[in-house]
Amino acid sequence: MKTKLLLALFFIIAVSMKNDKPAYQFFDKNGKQVKYSKLLEDAKEADIIFFGELHNNPVNHWLQLELTKDIFKHKKPDLILGAEMFETDNQLIIDEYLASQIKTKNFENEAKLWNNYKTDYKPIVEFAKENNIAFIATNIPRRYASIVHKKGFEGLDSLNAEAKALIAPLPVKYDPELKGYKSMIKMMGGMGAGHANSNLPKAQAIKDATMSYFILKNWSDGKTFIHFNGTYHSNNFEGIVWYLKQENPDLKILTIASTEQAEIDKLSEESFNLADYILCIPESMTKTY
Repeated sequence: MKTKLLLALFFIIAVSMKNDKPAYQFFDKNGKQVKYSKLLEDAKEADIIFFGELHNNPVNHWLQLELTKDIFKHKKPDLILGAEMFETDNQLIIDEYLASQIKTKNFENEAKLWNNYKTDYKPIVEFAKENNIAFIATNIPRRYASIVHKKGFEGLDSLNAEAKALIAPLPVKYDPELKGYKSMIKMMGGMGAGHANSNLPKAQAIKDATMSYFILKNWSDGKTFIHFNGTYHSNNFEGIVWYLKQENPDLKILTIASTEQAEIDKLSEESFNLADYILCIPESMTKTY
């Protein structure tokens, strides 16, 4: 009788768990479910953490803030934040705002902020401001990425020294065989090796190279740098991660990728090995824009 009651209890628990509506699930690179606490323990030991996001996903932005808070408890003054969403020519105004030298109104009116800044990125910037955490603008100014898209890397050669200080040092290393860059051409419909088509992944690469350069420029031994970027910039341990490894292969890097699925109890095999940890979110999740 006791055994039957236990079996009935287990059945009820299993059914109730199945009927839950979890907002996310973490997996390791092999597709095994893992808890946030496991990710956090690994993150505490990392030099650089990449939190790859889906830009309009609220779960991403909430977990980015929570991870930042938890790492800060461990690292305190040795934490640095940075993001793709801020371009290097805005570093001065970011520094002025974090130092309370200018008003919120001036910062938000004059900085080049994404349309979803107030809902998605402002909470992290404000946390940095409240806790004296450096926040680094890592992305190339979009006008220079546009030059690469139009003219290739060679188009940057004519820039003056002041402009070149805002991008990765030239010439930029580039591997067109990396999966992420090859897939960009494929997504464009396989238009062949036309000039404009071949420049598209180069425009992505100059972003990756620049973000890598400014991460490394602002990181030092003993520090932890958390970087927020679109998941495609660090998926498959490529993009920004590839450039970092070219400069310092000994860095302890932890990557988090994000993906959406109809059901999140099991990770799709196509998402295996996207990152050290894969954050899986229901595709029906409300979007921020």
